[in-house]
Amino acid sequence: MIWDEVGEDQFDREKVLLELEQECLEVYRKKVDGANVSRARLHQELAEAEAEFTHLLLSLGERSLPGRPEKMTGTLKEQLDSITPALREMRLRKEERVKQFRSVQGQILKISAEIGGQSECDDSSPVVIVNENDLSLNKLEEYQNELQRLHSEKNERLQRAGKYIDTVHKLSATLGMDASTIITKIHPSLDDPFGRSKNISDSVLEKLKCTVESLKEEKQQRLEKLHNLGKALTNLWDLMDSPYGDRRLFSHVIRLLSVSSPEISEPGSLTVYIIEQAEAEVRRLDQLKASKMKELFIKKQKDLEDVCNKSHMEIPSRSEMEKIINLINSGEIDHANLLASMDEQILRAKEEAYSRKTIMEKVEKWMLACDEERWLEEYSMDQSRYSVSRGAHKNLRRAERARIAVNKIPALVELLLEKTKNWEAERSKVFLYDEVPLLAMLEEYNALRQEKEEEKRRLRQEKKKVQTQVIIQPDNFYGPRPSTSSRRLSNASINGGHSNAIALNKRISLGIQQLESNSINSSTQGISILKEGRKSPVQNIALRHNLVSQVRDETASVVSTFSGPISP
Repeated sequence: MIWDEVGEDQFDREKVLLELEQECLEVYRKKVDGANVSRARLHQELAEAEAEFTHLLLSLGERSLPGRPEKMTGTLKEQLDSITPALREMRLRKEERVKQFRSVQGQILKISAEIGGQSECDDSSPVVIVNENDLSLNKLEEYQNELQRLHSEKNERLQRAGKYIDTVHKLSATLGMDASTIITKIHPSLDDPFGRSKNISDSVLEKLKCTVESLKEEKQQRLEKLHNLGKALTNLWDLMDSPYGDRRLFSHVIRLLSVSSPEISEPGSLTVYIIEQAEAEVRRLDQLKASKMKELFIKKQKDLEDVCNKSHMEIPSRSEMEKIINLINSGEIDHANLLASMDEQILRAKEEAYSRKTIMEKVEKWMLACDEERWLEEYSMDQSRYSVSRGAHKNLRRAERARIAVNKIPALVELLLEKTKNWEAERSKVFLYDEVPLLAMLEEYNALRQEKEEEKRRLRQEKKKVQTQVIIQPDNFYGPRPSTSSRRLSNASINGGHSNAIALNKRISLGIQQLESNSINSSTQGISILKEGRKSPVQNIALRHNLVSQVRDETASVVSTFSGPISP
């Protein structure tokens, strides 16, 4: 219409229409391109959202989100609107999970730094870096388990450190040392008054352990030193008979003699001052002992002689003891070595006395049995032993006990011989009893006993011969009566014959008693020789032959006295 009024030609009209058509196409094309771009952007956003959602699911270790359909339908905007809330929730979960990881990892790094001995304020400590690609619950549980393990290790280290510190305090109190100084030298954080965390690294714990061991070793050394000082004090006090007042000052040292190191916990019981006091007292007593060495040596010598005399052992010669006393007076002998030597001799003497104890008990029984044997023989010679008198029943009981003891003598002597030979074989030395070999004494006793038995048998035979002669000879007092004579003997002859017979019987009984008494005296002398024990075996044997020959001579003289013809 406008073109008609204007009178626009057809060419211009077509040209304008073509331009309009081109412009419309251009606008349409732009709109289509914009729509395509918008669609592509929505596709990209949707793909990115789905990819992020999938990545979050994988990183969080979850398969799907509850309430979200696995397959989405509808337009792109609807699909994008449906995934956006789920994506937002997954992002929140991720942030929360990252916080959990950061917290756990931070604690792990902190405790690891404490265990490793790193300071909390150290700027070089590593920053917590969370791996967002793996935020699964399994990974979080691994970190939590690691954190729990580190907590347990930290608590265990703190307990160890606490025990070490308590032990250091106790040992330091016992030894009289400053515990704070010792602990601070190991690490200042162990004795921090502000309550900051303690350094519990391996090196610090090792230092604490070494410190405790060194303090225990020092405690043991001081205790051993006090033990030695206490023993020295006890020996010196006993040697010099120190009064109770001097001993009471060091009673705490003596009490430690029966106590072991773990049992000592009293503060100040093992200080250096106590040890120095004990050492000074030992030095003072040593100086005092040097001035009383002669008196102490004589006392030790008397103790040694008492041990030897009690067990009838050989006593050291007097000349050697006098030489030692002269050396003490001149100061040319070490006092400590001298007393130690005397103590060693006394100890050896006691050990030998203990080894001789069983044999000495048997010897005492043997001696007592010999005494009972001698009494029994004397009692057997008593003509009035069966008379009714006061105390006769007691003697009868004793005689019965004596016979039992005497019957045991041979077995006792054989047992003594066996034990003595075994003792000498074990120790390769002679068993002396009062400087006389015990075997020689026992063999001498056996020989005397055999000879006494033989002498008794011979005496009984001689007695029978004498009694036989006494029985035969009274028939000859009256003489042969002639058959051709009727003369009778006068009363005086008869009376005289009877009186002579009575006198003869008395003489015979006296002779027999003399023989038996000689036998008893000979055995008694033999036993007394054994008890004296001071003569040599050769002298004992010679004396034994003299006794036997003496008894035989006396027996022969008595028998010859009564073996001749008896006149009326």
